[in-house]
Amino acid sequence: MKITRFPLRHLQQALHFAFLLFIAFPGPVSAQVIPELRVEPPFWWTGMKNPSLQLLAYGKDIAATTVSFNYPGVILRDKVSVENPNYLFLNIEIAADAKPGKFVISFMRNRKVAYQYSYELRQRKEGSADRKGFSPADVIYLLMPDRFANGDPSNDNIPGMLETANRSNPSGRHGGDIAGISKNLNYLSDLGITALWINPLLENNNPAYSYHGYAITDFYRIDPRLGTNEDYVNLVNEAQAKGIKVIKDMIFNHCGINHWFIKDLPMSNWIHRFPEFTRSNFRAEALSDPYASEYDKNRLLQGWFDTNMPDLDQRNPYVTNYLIQNSIWWIEYAGLDGIRLDTQPYPYKEMIAEWGRRVYEEYPDFSIVGEAWLNQEGMLAYYQKDAIISDDYNSYLPSVTDFPLYEATKKAFTEKEGWTEGMARLYYVFAQDFLFSDPYMKVTFLDNHDVNRYFNTINRDLSAMKMALTFLLTTRGIPQIYYGTELLMDGAEHKGHGDIRWDFPGGWKGDSTNAFVREGRSKDQNEVFDHLKQLLRWRKSSKAIARGSLRHFIPFDGVYVYFRIAGDETVMVLINNSNDEKTIDTGRFTEVTSGFNNALDIMTGQSFPLHGKLTSKGRTAMVFELKK
Repeated sequence: MKITRFPLRHLQQALHFAFLLFIAFPGPVSAQVIPELRVEPPFWWTGMKNPSLQLLAYGKDIAATTVSFNYPGVILRDKVSVENPNYLFLNIEIAADAKPGKFVISFMRNRKVAYQYSYELRQRKEGSADRKGFSPADVIYLLMPDRFANGDPSNDNIPGMLETANRSNPSGRHGGDIAGISKNLNYLSDLGITALWINPLLENNNPAYSYHGYAITDFYRIDPRLGTNEDYVNLVNEAQAKGIKVIKDMIFNHCGINHWFIKDLPMSNWIHRFPEFTRSNFRAEALSDPYASEYDKNRLLQGWFDTNMPDLDQRNPYVTNYLIQNSIWWIEYAGLDGIRLDTQPYPYKEMIAEWGRRVYEEYPDFSIVGEAWLNQEGMLAYYQKDAIISDDYNSYLPSVTDFPLYEATKKAFTEKEGWTEGMARLYYVFAQDFLFSDPYMKVTFLDNHDVNRYFNTINRDLSAMKMALTFLLTTRGIPQIYYGTELLMDGAEHKGHGDIRWDFPGGWKGDSTNAFVREGRSKDQNEVFDHLKQLLRWRKSSKAIARGSLRHFIPFDGVYVYFRIAGDETVMVLINNSNDEKTIDTGRFTEVTSGFNNALDIMTGQSFPLHGKLTSKGRTAMVFELKK
């Protein structure tokens, strides 16, 4: 995630509001209208591994009430009042034999009912705990919901939501929504992707830049301009029915300035507060740096991401529990297959470890990938589960984003070969995989929603694009493709985030072109689309790619050769990054190719004798299945 700054008028408003937060607690910091009663999580389930549940109850002077309910197998262990009298935390225990059902929680004051809440314990779906996450067999498609497709124009502008749709504003809301994703699931399925990472869908009721979703104002509500909670659940079900897993984007480091609990803080240490606005130094390296100052580490952890994003203090156990329960609630409620954690190094690492432990306690085969934007292999390795090099820290997160490989791909396919240039850049990244507990679980990518479009990075070189995509889909790791890559979408981050987050052509009624269909794409777009589609469809059937080991040979003369090996199945990839046709002596690879006689080109269907020489045109990548 990168910073999105407000225009000056909004920046001034946010700074003023932030200043009020710093000086005004305890007590409400704005004219917050307290609802009759809010309870979160709004419901829960029986049969969870962890019997404990902590409810946050919010209502006027609710701390002065006594609490009671009567339901077999459910016990109120204690209630905790905090600094703000409008909050009460209820610690509940649910017995293993408790039955699904509803019960009334009564909040009494002066022998009268002040509040009542009908709480529901739901039945877990059969096999919920056994859900399988994503793996190297999958290919993740990342999309920004506001920019993909507008399937329901009626929700573009919602009363009470501060920002309205305006497609002419690159930094504004454009109207894409859950309905638009649902209507185009066949497109994604036909392309061949198997997992869908959607940028945050939760409510972002902010006056500007609310489209990106990273300044949440309600952790339990889908933004109504995108749809409803029920719409999201239906999308997950529809996607899974088509063989597409769904990954939810979650943020624990911060929330939005207009979140209801920011307007009426439960405790002074719910967020990090300073005498004046203080921004993070964004130096995630400080946490694993053995020589780092406490000042630098604290500035990373406690500084705000931006003026509109209050920094949550996960050292507060109530904050930690709130966030952990929220993520488990969404997994269970929506039937999720995975989570992408935003800015993994920025929350306190102890909280991330506890979150990971508790999620995997409930869902042992679930998948989580942490966004750790670190370009050095050793620093990134620190954040993966069972890290080999660490200070005895274990994040419990099996996957991390492979930023070192991303950095290597930016130049590898467009520069002249050298000792450390060209294909050697890729080689040196893989040569450091010994630092990782499981390098095959790293999520690999050419671009995402925070950086230049890859087609822009490689100066719109079509050959480089096809080679890079072939590499991405055949090397180790879990590949992620950013929406529009198949259309050669262009854009530079320095021009503003709107330039790397264009609307998908054809996603809006009245669009001049419709890239969801072949007739709406240009010749070059269809060339890349077809190339990607063929690779993706073949990849689904390849055991060597899904769970095979990697064996590579040092790049030589602009040619990089590597193999994926799983039992009796072996795939050979040959990338000729030079401009010239090359004849490759395959005798160099006999330690892998021994026992095989032919190489089947999976793109053309042609078969070549494996022993002797192979010829490769310049600026091409070839993928072979080895045959006996």
